[in-house]
Amino acid sequence: MIQIINFALMKIALAQLNYHTGNFEHNTSKILSEIEKAVKAKSDIIVFAELALCGYPPRDFLEFDDFIERCEKELERIAKACADIACIIGAPARNKSYGGKDLFNSAYFIADGKIQSVHHKALLPTYDVFDEYRYFEPGSEFQIVEFKGKRIALTICEDLWNVVPAGLENELQALYKTSPMDSLIKQNPDLMINIAASPFSWDRSGIRMQVLAENCKRYKLPLFYVNHVGAQTELIFDGGSVIFNSEGKQVCRAAKFEEELLIHDSTDLSPNAPIAEDEIELIHKGLILGIRDYFKKSGFKSAVLGLSGGIDSAVTYVLAQQALGVENVLGVLMPSEFSSQHSIDDSIKLAENTGGKYDIIPIKDTYNTLLKTMAPSFGDLPFGLAEENLQARCRGIIVMALSNKFGHILLNTSNKSENAVGYSTMYGDMCGGLGVIGDVYKNQVYALARMMNLKGEVVPENIITKAPSAELRPDQKDSDSLPDYDILDPILYQFIERRKGPNEIIERGYEAATVNKILNLVNRSEFKRFQTPPILRVSSKAFGMGRRMPIVAKYTL
Repeated sequence: MIQIINFALMKIALAQLNYHTGNFEHNTSKILSEIEKAVKAKSDIIVFAELALCGYPPRDFLEFDDFIERCEKELERIAKACADIACIIGAPARNKSYGGKDLFNSAYFIADGKIQSVHHKALLPTYDVFDEYRYFEPGSEFQIVEFKGKRIALTICEDLWNVVPAGLENELQALYKTSPMDSLIKQNPDLMINIAASPFSWDRSGIRMQVLAENCKRYKLPLFYVNHVGAQTELIFDGGSVIFNSEGKQVCRAAKFEEELLIHDSTDLSPNAPIAEDEIELIHKGLILGIRDYFKKSGFKSAVLGLSGGIDSAVTYVLAQQALGVENVLGVLMPSEFSSQHSIDDSIKLAENTGGKYDIIPIKDTYNTLLKTMAPSFGDLPFGLAEENLQARCRGIIVMALSNKFGHILLNTSNKSENAVGYSTMYGDMCGGLGVIGDVYKNQVYALARMMNLKGEVVPENIITKAPSAELRPDQKDSDSLPDYDILDPILYQFIERRKGPNEIIERGYEAATVNKILNLVNRSEFKRFQTPPILRVSSKAFGMGRRMPIVAKYTL
């Protein structure tokens, strides 16, 4: 998709692309293709995202000298293609001075077929999913780029995030003592260009736009901002590359979750109305992109998952079908003696509604055999959690066997609410190669199902309306051991995303005993979450690489 819009005598093309970390041939091929398109459109300069050349985040690949040499060779190829156009592109650069880290996170300015200057990122995020100070030396010298009579203030992602817009003081804080733009503005730039790798999160999507707009208002300059799109394992990048005028008004924006070449060619920077965005729709698009890229980039085509008759497996099944194609997703019903007939019927109806593939493999005989095997050890102890979990582990063995036999990736169907409080079985329903909805709260899962049904029933209505249950013992309901999700989810959100302590949450009107019970469940379940598959991140604080809690610590609530 190509959008063309006008900027005073200079055409600037923003290339919003889906890169593959470490896949240099793939990334360079994409980059060269976009350069060719921009040249044909008579663009003066094309801008690619932060660390576009090697993909983001490269992590410990950066410790391999061969990896950096590959980056340097590909930069040479790209430079040769820039005889008729200038290019800004993100890639690592060696630190040639004595002392400090070996590398910089850099933006290369290329023109006339060669690298003209290299600009280093100064503000290196080391929080949540970011760990840039592990690898990079912060830049300390700032110089504008002069090109075709324009003076460009070039920065990289976090370099613009030390500005806190009014009203966001409780959401953000200035983490750094200096800001590159405070130095660059003294050199009288005409515009700002920022190259970024800013991941998607449903609860902070609008904050990014406010921060970018605030920079424009503070420095009284237009901003051209380009972001990654695509997924790199857990991280999902939503694109949304954007142009703001000097008043902080949005001029135009690239699509979310899609590749696009946005070419700006206008004599004015008149604002356009921002595009309204729905939280659940954004999560839906992000998860589909996350599934699709995880499979494509890891070389797999098909998925398998257990269908329980519940909302979580139903929504995961449909998401996988939308991402991979109906023919590439197998749902497996594994009823036990405690499974209700309506759960079996609901799963079959779900498959029929979608035209999806399903199989039925009862576990009753397998489960009873295991009970007989364990009887000498269990003795006459009453039926309890061990017997319940044996059922989940029988199912885990079956779907993992299908995964091995047919080359499927097993999709984990646990939601964030369950993951948070440990409402899952290790080596049972926690099995999987990818956690699809592990960063989606239970009520958001219901909202996804209702959205899927807007044009006709996809998820059977009975799955949406019935009381959730693991069905591991007679008449079991989630509410037997957990608060209602209308209470549980907001408390979890305050604790996990907002990092509020128990007293702060209680002050919001929640019952003290309920808050303490929930938060203790979260902390006691940390050991389980260390053994989960990678989880697609759609919030500002997902379980996984961005939330680092000790396992054996004692945090008394």
